[in-house]
Amino acid sequence: MIFDSAVAVARRRGVYDHPVPTALLSVYDKSGVVDFARSLRELGWTLVSSGGTAQAIAAAGIDVTDVAELTGVPAILGHRVVTLHPKVHGGILADPTDAGHVADMDEYGITPIDLVVGNLYPFASDPGIELIDIGGPAMVRAAAKNHAHVGVVVEPERYTDIVDELRADGALSESTRRVLARAAFAHTAAYDAAIVTWFDETEPDAADALPESIHLALTNVQSLRYGENPHQQGARYRQTGATSWWDSMTQHGGKGLSYLNLYDTEAAWRLVHRFDAPACVVVKHANPCGVAVADDIASAYRLAHACDPVSAFGGVVAANRTVTNEMAIALGDVFTEVVVAPGFEDDALETFAAKKNLRVIAANAPSPLPFDLKPIDGGLLVQQPDPVAGRTDDWRVATQLQPTDDQWRDLEFAWAVCAAVTSNAIVYARDLQAFGIGAGQQNRLDSARIAAERAAGRAVGGACASDAFFPFRDGLDAAAAAGVAAVIQPGGSVRDDEVIAAADEHGLVMVFTGQRHFRH
Repeated sequence: MIFDSAVAVARRRGVYDHPVPTALLSVYDKSGVVDFARSLRELGWTLVSSGGTAQAIAAAGIDVTDVAELTGVPAILGHRVVTLHPKVHGGILADPTDAGHVADMDEYGITPIDLVVGNLYPFASDPGIELIDIGGPAMVRAAAKNHAHVGVVVEPERYTDIVDELRADGALSESTRRVLARAAFAHTAAYDAAIVTWFDETEPDAADALPESIHLALTNVQSLRYGENPHQQGARYRQTGATSWWDSMTQHGGKGLSYLNLYDTEAAWRLVHRFDAPACVVVKHANPCGVAVADDIASAYRLAHACDPVSAFGGVVAANRTVTNEMAIALGDVFTEVVVAPGFEDDALETFAAKKNLRVIAANAPSPLPFDLKPIDGGLLVQQPDPVAGRTDDWRVATQLQPTDDQWRDLEFAWAVCAAVTSNAIVYARDLQAFGIGAGQQNRLDSARIAAERAAGRAVGGACASDAFFPFRDGLDAAAAAGVAAVIQPGGSVRDDEVIAAADEHGLVMVFTGQRHFRH
């Protein structure tokens, strides 16, 4: 017979009589549970089960006792109450080395339970009241609490290891029970977090306010080569129950992904999806260093790369169309870390195959982010995500000159790019091609100068976007010196009149959006 070591100790002390170990199985996900039950029976265990789990085990010809027979009470209240009974929870929570517990078990006819196998209703699959599991979490938490004497299994992929350990050692070790208990509490914590999130999402006017509390359950789903630097560990965690394009993506070639590969690729992939026409984005250190829209994807790539070829070295390229061999050939001479797109022509994959270190990723579109989170001491800063920068009714022309249709097109393009650049941000663009991007400077004037230097005269007649207002006219003067014909900015400075006068003086069009796009 197979006995837990603590039970064996108690029996030797004469305070506990427990001839056969008992397992309670009650699972929604029945993957592998019948084979697991069969193995336990072969090892001499008594099986207790309920509902569909009991039916599946019995249908396989395996001896199993229904929970109703154990408790003397059938499932009631439309199956809401099945295992909520002292003979179930007393058996799970009993300490076999405690004489008082043993006396209570004897008085009330409670059979000890040595192993609980349970997983919960799939609440996240179809959120609603009836998929809020009560009995399951209660059993799992009880077993995890009493892990000194009881094993608990919530993940079907652990069944084989459990059986192997029982066969080899005759019992689950203390360390195994502790690992299983941690997994069980993580399982119920994630379940409760999903329920709280559902309440928040279904609250009237939920989109207009941040929730009172945020409950995140994250699972380590991908080990990375390293973090931002090789001496740092890195991993991708996914919110439990959520879906991610990273999980469904296909990597066709290249080395394993690092922390910065994911960070930069996420930034590029989100930005390129702001454009409907064929577009390419080149990102370096989470900032775009090239963005362009064109009639075909190869042309879009060439134009995006031309913005800042120096910064594009070692960058990430994102395309919102299937990558053609023409684009692959154009990219061939440029050292690139990652290329991400909805798909790749076979010839393009063959071309990329010659670049052994290039990571080639086919992916679905990214999903909206619920929150923007940044860690600070003792917690997180939380804000709503900044929406995609697009034209709204709040936009107004502040200058004497009105934009032409072509200028409107470039202003909207530059504004969308600028919203993805770290502040202070200035973008110069023309004909749906970025030519100068100034990012992350402590003052707006330096960003304008950097953008102008990189544009090198190519943005003459184009548009300038600023993610926040110009506090002085000097930034506007720098844009005029770069030769742009139109400017887009939020407005709202106490010196707006001065900046508008400067724009009129230079003969520029200027549009106020009424909304800034700081990004830190």
